[in-house]
Formats: sequence, structure tokens, C-alpha cells
Amino acid sequence: MRALYTLFAKPHERARRAAEHYKSIVAQARRPEFYESLGVPDTLDGRFDLIVLHASVYLKRLRAAGPQGRNLAQAVFDIMFDNLDQSLRELGVGDVTLPKKIRAMVSAFYGRAAAYDKALDEGDEQGLADALVRNIYAGTEPRPDMLSRLGIYLRSTSAALAATSDTDIVSNHFRWAAPLSPNAETN
Repeated sequence: MRALYTLFAKPHERARRAAEHYKSIVAQARRPEFYESLGVPDTLDGRFDLIVLHASVYLKRLRAAGPQGRNLAQAVFDIMFDNLDQSLRELGVGDVTLPKKIRAMVSAFYGRAAAYDKALDEGDEQGLADALVRNIYAGTEPRPDMLSRLGIYLRSTSAALAATSDTDIVSNHFRWAAPLSPNAETN
């Protein structure tokens, strides 16, 4: 019965629940360890790319949780881009150029998500490293230990999400792990 309630929940209830999921994604993406010990640039682009990284693996798992999860994943996606739209407006992006920038961000999301999904699904460590360098590190050469720790973090996060029950993921009971510290074993 609960599943039916969720499918037919009032839009404001679905939006509230989606906002809670999005808040969790953003909180994880803003953890200082990513910027301080993993070398992610603490810039607008770096922050956007970490949100995309976390949202891509999280939304993939949420969509796999049946109709309820798919509806919620779409609501989280919508809130994410509403939030990005608002952020661009606050930065002074005008109404004329805003749609073009949002389209570019949506395209970037899908491209990055596809690259991460493919590399994770195929166990392609080099493909994952290449995607992280291209997107997270904006084409710069990160230190090998930083790149390795970020790759391990992403693979373990993806595995933890896969191991999370549909009920827990839909209920936002997933607990993100801390990024690996510089002293962590990377073998």
C-alpha cells in the first residue's frame, strides 16, 4: 500500500522527498576532503562536477528501484536543475543566455553519467580514470594517488548503492562513505 501512496503522492510531497535526496547528494559533494586531499578544484566547475558525479551514481540506483524510484529520480533530477538554474541567476546569468547554459549543463550531466556508468559497469579502470581526469580534474594531471583514491571511492560508492535495498534508497536511508584519506591503502 505504501508503494501506491508514493506513486500517487501529492506533487508537493514528492518534491519535498526529492529535495531531501538532492540535499544529501550536495552535502556529500561538498565534503572538504574532495577539495583538500583529493585535489578537486574548489571552483564552480569543480563543485558542479562533484554534484554530477554523485548524482549520476545515485540516480542510477534510484531509477532501478521500480516505478517509485524512477518517479523520485526524475523529481530529484528536476530539483537539481532548478537549483542550478537559480544558482546561475544569482551569479548574474541573464534570461537570454540562461536556457543555453542549462542545456549545456544537462548535456554535460548525461555525457558524464554515461562515461561513469560505462566504466563502472565494465570494470574499466582506465576508462574511469580518463573520465575523472577529463571531468573532475578538468583535463589537468592530478597526482596519481589522488586519482586512484577518487576512483576507489567511486567504485565503492557504486557498490554500496547497488547493495542498498530499494526501500532504503527510496526512503533516503543511504549513508555516504567518507572519501579516502591520503593515508588510505589504494591497492
